[in-house]
Amino acid sequence: MQTFCVGGAVRDELLGLKVQDRDWVVVGATPEDMLARGFAPVGKDFPVFLHPRTHEEYALARTERKTAPGYKGFVFHADAGVTLEEDLARRDLTVNAIARGEDGVLVDPYGGQRDLAARVLRHVSPAFAEDPVRILRVARFAARFSDFSVAPETVELMRRMVDNGEVDALVPERVWQELARGLMEAAPSRMFETLRNCGALARVMPELDALWGVPQRADFHPEIDTGVHVMMVIDMAARLVLSLPARFAALTHDLGKGNTPPDILPRHAGHEARSVTLLGPLCERLRVPADCRDLALLVAQFHGDIYKPEQLRPATMVKLLERCDVLRRPERFELLLGACEADFRGRLGFEERDFPQANVWRQALAAVRGVDAGAIAKSCADPALIPQRIHEARVAAVKFLGLQQPHQD
Repeated sequence: MQTFCVGGAVRDELLGLKVQDRDWVVVGATPEDMLARGFAPVGKDFPVFLHPRTHEEYALARTERKTAPGYKGFVFHADAGVTLEEDLARRDLTVNAIARGEDGVLVDPYGGQRDLAARVLRHVSPAFAEDPVRILRVARFAARFSDFSVAPETVELMRRMVDNGEVDALVPERVWQELARGLMEAAPSRMFETLRNCGALARVMPELDALWGVPQRADFHPEIDTGVHVMMVIDMAARLVLSLPARFAALTHDLGKGNTPPDILPRHAGHEARSVTLLGPLCERLRVPADCRDLALLVAQFHGDIYKPEQLRPATMVKLLERCDVLRRPERFELLLGACEADFRGRLGFEERDFPQANVWRQALAAVRGVDAGAIAKSCADPALIPQRIHEARVAAVKFLGLQQPHQD
């Protein structure tokens, strides 16, 4: 019985990165051997056990055989005769197929150290093509390791997988899981660019894929291309260290520009409403969590108004705040402002600009929150008029501030 540390922990150690979790492979053992040593079984499809003290995962060395489309269509085989090299051969990338023995010696049969040095993400074997989740994983690794390239032969293999319909067998929950993790990396744009390069983005998020090649007004968007703009926005969201809901909102805020009537391009009148229309079905299809969905819908609908508070009437500002449910959810409105700042600064030449509009809206929110709704309700003779009187008081409070700021556009 031999134990090896494998996968991401070894990779990150070799890159000098902090190791979050360690996974282990056990060679030459049976499930009965593991149970006798006090390990607790947790695997459903193949033998995985938790260490009795560290609670880290130990999996018996195994091989796999493709039996059906999708990422669940596998039969796994694990017994004491499976070698470490056979186990490593089924892994996705060479940089993830390096093992370290208990004596500290590295086992690297597929050139993972070579590819780490060359900063290349390369598939281990043709078996990569049997699991479509690996396309998403490669794209996520591209976002995490921004100085790595994807090997041309791996891109070509991923493209063939898309053409063969493997991506269409992915379940929504797994797609969202990988997309969400990629959005939280340092360079999320590289995930979506990698998916687009192999054709997978058009399958998993066609609404987003449609944005490339769509022009915008150069005076507002010097980068012109809408797809390029959205990639700049999500990278700015990462730079601002925004939360997942805010990053997803930044990713999807301009979906409506993908179906702007050609005769009005490069203008995009009404794209906010079209974005909302597209977002609902997208979120349902990918099983997007409610907090991400709800914020994305608000950002898609209101980001155009957030940039121009000095052009809005106090009543319009209050109506926007009320529709965002700011009194009950002020923290969500702050996320909305963060996503809008990423959008504002995610333009060529705008990266270092200030976003004073956020403070204007914060002042308006403070004024609205300062209205004593209870006192107004007590003084109102007709209960039916209470909501109107409260709204009018909020409008008056915002108007009193005289919120006029120069709008940068």
